[in-house]
Amino acid sequence: MSDPEDRTLLASSFDRYLQDKGKGRGGDGGNYRRNVERELHRFAEWATGDRGDDDWNGITPDEGHDEPAFEDLDEGAFREYARHLSSDRGLKQNTVKTYYAYISAWCGWCVNEGHLQSHYAQRASATAPLPEDDGRKPGDQQAWTPEQRHKLTRHVDQQAREAIESYEKAPSVDTAAADKQRARYRALKATRDRALVFLIAYTAVRVGELLRDPDDPRRRGVRWEDLNLEDGGMDVYRKKQQWDTASLPDPVIHPLKQYRKMLKPPTDRWPVFPTFDQRTLGILVQEELADRGLQPAAVEDRRDEFVRDLLLALEDDIRPNSITTDGARSILRRLTDDAGVDVDHPRHEYLAPHGGRRGMGEVLVRSFGYTVAARYLDNSEEMVRERYSHIEAGELGDVATEALNEIDG
Repeated sequence: MSDPEDRTLLASSFDRYLQDKGKGRGGDGGNYRRNVERELHRFAEWATGDRGDDDWNGITPDEGHDEPAFEDLDEGAFREYARHLSSDRGLKQNTVKTYYAYISAWCGWCVNEGHLQSHYAQRASATAPLPEDDGRKPGDQQAWTPEQRHKLTRHVDQQAREAIESYEKAPSVDTAAADKQRARYRALKATRDRALVFLIAYTAVRVGELLRDPDDPRRRGVRWEDLNLEDGGMDVYRKKQQWDTASLPDPVIHPLKQYRKMLKPPTDRWPVFPTFDQRTLGILVQEELADRGLQPAAVEDRRDEFVRDLLLALEDDIRPNSITTDGARSILRRLTDDAGVDVDHPRHEYLAPHGGRRGMGEVLVRSFGYTVAARYLDNSEEMVRERYSHIEAGELGDVATEALNEIDG
């Protein structure tokens, strides 16, 4: 055994790793960071001998070194941890694999940082005790729960209400014109966020049908001319390569109307969700104003009249592109963190767009059955039955229980 002072403890790497994986200034934010931090400390406790069975003493061979170090790790240690996670502790198979994946990712980082010589956690002998792959694709399985949906929609609704109120109270005199513009921009962003979240949460429309896909010119993002807020319909270009009308349920109508009132699109050909990216809009307005005959100095003077180029684009009807599907994912990552929504998923540490669609599918299948859900989701009934087979399995289990109760009773 080496001198204790020469040992590099596992815990000494945690802060740096979490900083690399975190979001925001200093890497302090993000649901993924929080989940990983929790599992790293659980792993350290287990490695010390504090979280195993009664006969588990940890991975350190010498009782004088209770704190585990990198030299104590090998594939055998990770195999034991996989066995520990897979033991009968009430964890679902996917949860076991998720927790192990957190530790495995840290192990890979440690190899890159020079703390470990090999990625022991990925070796076949280490992963052997983990549950076998059930054939499902984890990335396709996220579904927003009612609690997650409620927490996110309540958050964006509150943010929008407060931003609108601040804008309406902002003075309109010339000396405060810039403050009024800033208040409007904040209200635009908040009402945009709310409208987008409510559409994803309640319409079950695919995000690729709602927003722009840079690789497919036919998917340019919905425009205001595609929406009929009075009748509750929205024209979208479906996955099946044709236009169709999607339903707009009551919860999304008010957010869309308030957002439109705040946006005041110059024409109905404007995208419902224009890009807010300052760099993209800056280039757009400069090029468009130049094409309209303004000299560079005049262009800059015009831009100086507005605190944001988006407000200038709205004023002069310079139509930007819709945000992209990747842009929507970035927005949802930010909003998931801001709302403090807990997400435990192997591939998505935030409420992903497809999770909103799948969550709405759960509601429809449970409430109205597979046929109605298939129509709303724009899928075949066979596919809906396959994707939501767990619901039918649970219902059949209830039927079997009832039948047994009748026989036994």
